[in-house]
Amino acid sequence: MTGVAPDVRGTLRADPDFRRYFAARLLSQSGTIITLIALPVLVYRISGSAPLTATVSMLEATPYVVFGLFAGALADRLDRRRLMVVADVADAILMGSVPVAYLFDVLTVPHLLVVAFGVPAIAVFFDGANFGALPVLVGTDRIAKANAAVWSASTAAEVVLPSLIGLSLAVVHPASLLGIDAMSFAASAALVRLIGRPLQDPARRRTRPTARSVLADIRVGIVFLVRHPGVRTMTLVGALQSVVGGGFVALMVVWFDRVLDIGTEGWRFGLVWSSWSVGALAATLTLPRVLDRLSPAQITLTALPVAAGLGIATSFATVWPLAALGLLVWSSAYTMVVVNSISYRQQVTPEHLLSRVNTVGRMLAWGLGWTAGAAAAGVLSSVVGVRPALHVITCVGILAVAVAWTSPLRRGESGAGLHPSAARDEKSR
Repeated sequence: MTGVAPDVRGTLRADPDFRRYFAARLLSQSGTIITLIALPVLVYRISGSAPLTATVSMLEATPYVVFGLFAGALADRLDRRRLMVVADVADAILMGSVPVAYLFDVLTVPHLLVVAFGVPAIAVFFDGANFGALPVLVGTDRIAKANAAVWSASTAAEVVLPSLIGLSLAVVHPASLLGIDAMSFAASAALVRLIGRPLQDPARRRTRPTARSVLADIRVGIVFLVRHPGVRTMTLVGALQSVVGGGFVALMVVWFDRVLDIGTEGWRFGLVWSSWSVGALAATLTLPRVLDRLSPAQITLTALPVAAGLGIATSFATVWPLAALGLLVWSSAYTMVVVNSISYRQQVTPEHLLSRVNTVGRMLAWGLGWTAGAAAAGVLSSVVGVRPALHVITCVGILAVAVAWTSPLRRGESGAGLHPSAARDEKSR
């Protein structure tokens, strides 16, 4: 891969531009945590419907299916910084419409569903630019550490915030809490705007996109993903694991209320929700050290079966302490697979393909996988009930294990089992 060396020496902490990027992502993701809890709670309180509540999670991921390919191709042609700023501002306005509508007593479920789709639809274009921007900002050799730092901070917020949100929901309307997410988008836009270094290769000439050029760019990105054995397999495994995650999260609020009997507010609600984040934090903190000893393929092959088994076991929990413990240990293995796969894909992809290849990967995992899981969970819950639906959804993890263990990841073919630096060297020969 031909990366753009960052104009900075020393650690990421000493890099002022990375600190701005880090703060922007932390603020934005903290606001998103609030929305991930408050929005389904708000829909559930208004409608009392499990399928409608599951629809919120489905709509959060669906935009990747619709816009993912185009967002990635455009981000490789346009100014990535400008695209990120515009997307953040637009999301701030749209999310801010919820507390305004509540203030004037005109808030409806259709309005909330529009926001549940519209905010992530705009964020697809931010993500497309972001996937390409970070490797350029920090350099490919530091991308795993940069991703781990960002994910660690966001998951630390996930540990603290859910309990606070659970307590807040007892006295503050969830619509009002969504205003905080709107402000986080605005703050993120300001910080990204202040980043000094370019977020794309300055030597690469940007051209005005046309319908034909965008379609051609999309094709090139898809071809790279399909032909690279490591990227292809990790993307497929990520999609299958996302089916599990999407289905479980879609029913999590209903599971808390109807199965665990802890309601939709209070300290137990926040504690169980945040237990997932504790496991995720442990995974992100340990991943850089694990990568010093194991290849990305070995990490996936080891963590994936653990995640599958723990996911199935957690679906059988009927009391909140066991549910919290299950979510904590499951999350550690689940997150290890996710962050490892993203970092690997960013490291082995050429700079001019970064946005489109990673957006396609995100589209298949988060867009198709998460959406399919959430939709299936909503349908199953209305037919067989919440617990059986969770049992069925988590069993999809077994299929992900089968795919990984019969793939080039296990055989170590064509760089699939190599460390990313070695895979890059092999590609350059």
